[in-house]
Amino acid sequence: MTKFSAFTLLVSLALFTSCDFIKNSLTYKDKTESFVEALMDKDYDECVSMMATDHETAKKTNRDSLKFGLDQFRAVIGSNFGDGNFEYSLMKAEKKRSTVASDNTPPNTTLAHIEFSNGKNLGVFQVLFDDTSNKILNIHTLEIKAEKPNMLLFWLFGILPLTVLLFNIYVIRKIKKSNLKRKWIKYLAVIVLNVPAISYAAVDGLSYKLLNFQILFGVGFSLMGYLGSVWTFGIPLGGIYWLWKLHQQKNLAFITKSTSQMIPDSHEKTTENM
Repeated sequence: MTKFSAFTLLVSLALFTSCDFIKNSLTYKDKTESFVEALMDKDYDECVSMMATDHETAKKTNRDSLKFGLDQFRAVIGSNFGDGNFEYSLMKAEKKRSTVASDNTPPNTTLAHIEFSNGKNLGVFQVLFDDTSNKILNIHTLEIKAEKPNMLLFWLFGILPLTVLLFNIYVIRKIKKSNLKRKWIKYLAVIVLNVPAISYAAVDGLSYKLLNFQILFGVGFSLMGYLGSVWTFGIPLGGIYWLWKLHQQKNLAFITKSTSQMIPDSHEKTTENM
């Protein structure tokens, strides 16, 4: 097999795996919603049917003990968030691979974070799914309880990152039209040198990181539920610098042109006097 064929095969396998992962991810929110609704209705038999009880790690689980645990879990949710009618959104789904064994997700499993809201407060379910059956292996709530934010401020803040994006695009266009050499270095500086980073999260509000570079035209954006909704922009130092250099070049060219126009006039006057 040639190197190109091997590379093509690897890329194809990666694409198929990624597509399968994305397809499964889209079902995690719905499966969690169905499970929690059955749980809040005390339909524990239905809950058990949606769990991966045939999985190797769950085979020895006693069914009655499992139902008792589900009843306690329902009580925890009810005391913190009420008796149901939640809104759900997928925050993320991931497979953790780390040098620290305890941080890894078990083989053939996916860890999903599902945000839920009772209309006033937000919480997060952490759900471990079995990849083979696509059923739930484990579910619990994270120690998160936040007020549902007003998204108007979040979307208004988005004007600032969009302004930075448009400014950097404007500077790149100016560089492209200039007679500067090695333009790709200037483009890279504009795209990468956006620091420090200022963020606004829908729930946590304003924050900044002094040495955080925003390397995609100075803008970052995330929309994963309320808790994962964040605008970020970097101060466009690269764009500001090269716009200043372009203005300097323009002013120098203007002075040079004006001087060159004045020299012939002086020469003509000297000739007439002679």
